[in-house]
Amino acid sequence: MRLAITIWENRISPVADSARELLVVDVGGGKIIRRRHEQFNGDSLFDHAGKLAELSVKTFICGAISDFYSGLVEGYGIRLISFVDGQVDDVLNAFLGNTLVNPRSRQRTSA
Repeated sequence: MRLAITIWENRISPVADSARELLVVDVGGGKIIRRRHEQFNGDSLFDHAGKLAELSVKTFICGAISDFYSGLVEGYGIRLISFVDGQVDDVLNAFLGNTLVNPRSRQRTSA
């Protein structure tokens, strides 16, 4: 399974719509198989959502996100976990350990 996290320095980017960098993580058996950084090209949210689909992302973890952008992401069939904040490694470990809470629903998310 592949997930992407918007990042700024070592934290979740506060606003997904203006994020420029992604951490793309391949996960298997509850463990990280591969991590790599990708850049968004251009300013179009259509391009950003398309990039996620092009990368075969299944789950997108981000901070705040506009309704418009979230609709584009979900339109590609990508699971969205939004309004998350914190250090990237902490969030990633919480996701892998099924302890990441989606602030929107107050429910735990599962890998």
